[in-house]
Amino acid sequence: MKRLIIIFLASIATVCAIAADHVSWSFRIEGADTETPSLVITADIESGYHLYAPENPEGGAMPLEFRIDTKGCAPVGKPKANKKYTKEYNQIFLQDEYFYTGQVSFTQKLKPSAEKINVTAEVNGQVCRENQCVPVFAQKSLTAVVKLPVENSTPDGEKESDAIAAMTDSLQSAESPLMPAANLSGIQADRSWWDSVEAEIKVFEQSPSQQSRSLWYIFIAGFIGGLIALLTPCVWPMIPMTVSFFLKQNKSRKKGIASGAMYGAAIVVIYLTLGIAVTAIFGASALNELATSAIFNIIFFLLLVVFAISFMGGFEITLPSKWTNRIDSKADATSGFISIFFMAFTLVLVSFSCTGPIIGTLLVEAAATSNFISPAVGMGGFAIALALPFTLFALFPSWLKAMPRSGGWMNTVKVVLGFLELALALKFLSVADLAYGWRILDREVFVALWIVIFTLLGVYLLGKIRFPHDSPQEKTGITRFMLAIVSFAFAVYMLPGLWGAPLKSISAFAPPLTTQDFSLYDGEVHPQTDDFDQAIIMGRQTGKPVLVDFSGYGCVNCRKMEAAVFTDPAVKNLIDEKFVLVTLMVDDKTPLKEQMKVQEKDGTIRTLRTVGDKWSYLQRTKFAANAQPYYVVLDSAAKPLSPSYAFDEDPAKYRDFLLKALNRQAEKTAQSE
Repeated sequence: MKRLIIIFLASIATVCAIAADHVSWSFRIEGADTETPSLVITADIESGYHLYAPENPEGGAMPLEFRIDTKGCAPVGKPKANKKYTKEYNQIFLQDEYFYTGQVSFTQKLKPSAEKINVTAEVNGQVCRENQCVPVFAQKSLTAVVKLPVENSTPDGEKESDAIAAMTDSLQSAESPLMPAANLSGIQADRSWWDSVEAEIKVFEQSPSQQSRSLWYIFIAGFIGGLIALLTPCVWPMIPMTVSFFLKQNKSRKKGIASGAMYGAAIVVIYLTLGIAVTAIFGASALNELATSAIFNIIFFLLLVVFAISFMGGFEITLPSKWTNRIDSKADATSGFISIFFMAFTLVLVSFSCTGPIIGTLLVEAAATSNFISPAVGMGGFAIALALPFTLFALFPSWLKAMPRSGGWMNTVKVVLGFLELALALKFLSVADLAYGWRILDREVFVALWIVIFTLLGVYLLGKIRFPHDSPQEKTGITRFMLAIVSFAFAVYMLPGLWGAPLKSISAFAPPLTTQDFSLYDGEVHPQTDDFDQAIIMGRQTGKPVLVDFSGYGCVNCRKMEAAVFTDPAVKNLIDEKFVLVTLMVDDKTPLKEQMKVQEKDGTIRTLRTVGDKWSYLQRTKFAANAQPYYVVLDSAAKPLSPSYAFDEDPAKYRDFLLKALNRQAEKTAQSE
């Protein structure tokens, strides 16, 4: 029935759908042939992305804007959404942000003054996910025939809405003429500086897929988590017991090896199923929203503290024994692969007290990537590492003799994990602290707590602190001693952070530097100008290449690049001494002195009203890009000297990007001479 209603409404309305990056827009006029028509604008947002609401506060991401021009009618009020926006605190910008996910429709009521109405709607905004923000733009003109209201006539016979429409038309005619090649800076400049260099950029481009890097990162993180889980007392003693059981139960060594391999495969299947189930139940975008929720972070903080206390010997966390007994009985009652599968399931349940915190942390990290398959990839890496020794020891049973025996060292592993869980828990408490504005965990407090935790960890490894399940320690082993040195060194490394040092290695965990009350750090990079044409002129005057930084006030990854890359001394020195840096904010709402109409590549006519419109237009038309951050180096003719550079927090890679541009300019200078 709902589908039939939609088809019926579509048959009486003018409808148009426009596909944009990560958002599909549709425009239609509802209530045609009535006295109360409405313009309906619908956004279908790609999974994993969110579209910022018109009410999004200043200082954050770019809010959605509607620009509606009409003939034969007048807009009544403002467009209204069909659902409430999501409100969430952004810990980078220290304020709430409002956004939509999935599908949202906006209705603009119209008051007709003629039987035939024409509506031109323009939408500007920003759609984002964890690693990318993209400007969105859509425009469409619609025409419909409506009924005229009889009550809106003036004494002289002229309808009031006709007068309003005439005023609107006069304002439109006052706008600047079409500018197919835009020079919008208001200074003496060359129009060719705005010409497209898409072909030249493509010649340079060789960067790998960001998504592939993210998936590899999740897989490796999961694999490392699985290796750590192997060393816990819940799993390590099970390896020789299980492999020996398979080898003794089967008369031939070949069957024993097959059983061990099937056992390992069953572990992989179980954890992969868990990862797929998590995504199927919640969805990738919902997982990301959950991972950034203040309430969720408080819950996860408390959970990690509980796990840390358990690891340190405060109490044992186990799943209900009836679950384990039931699965164990299934293993005894069946045979073949089914029996082995239930044995693997028993291991999963029994080892939960040790693997639960590792799996939970991994799933949260995977959720933050906004990639649908990340949880499954992470669980796959974890399961492979966990299953590998069961298969290898079944293949090479003589290796069992070389395995370290179970003992007090495994409890030491648990306690060390407890310290790490406690430190990690503070990261989640920090997110909630920023969200609610408690200011109890500012950056210097966070860093001080981490210094104390890792100092105490070093003291524990030296045997100066003992927990309930620790064995007496007469001597300190070499391994414990070396780990203690690492822990103490890390604590010393963090000391300068109390006075504002960047501490890049923990920047992903610590609160932003803006929360620090006292800072002696002064290593930021500042642009020489915020105007593109002015930057080219400065480059010509100084003989330096121009480093163009397309950024945004609401771009989280831009702030990460500024904190992790631009503060690197080598990068900072290169930029300050060898380049003219221009930062162009694509969401700058400062009005242009004169509005201008420009023509997009697809022939669409668009009006540029703000400084942000101008720079967004430049990025799209000249570089065929629309995501921020985006960096490119240009010569004095505004031609690229190197491939573009997107979000990657590796200072060495960014330094190479700058050096390649300098080398290329030197070559061009030598050729011209």
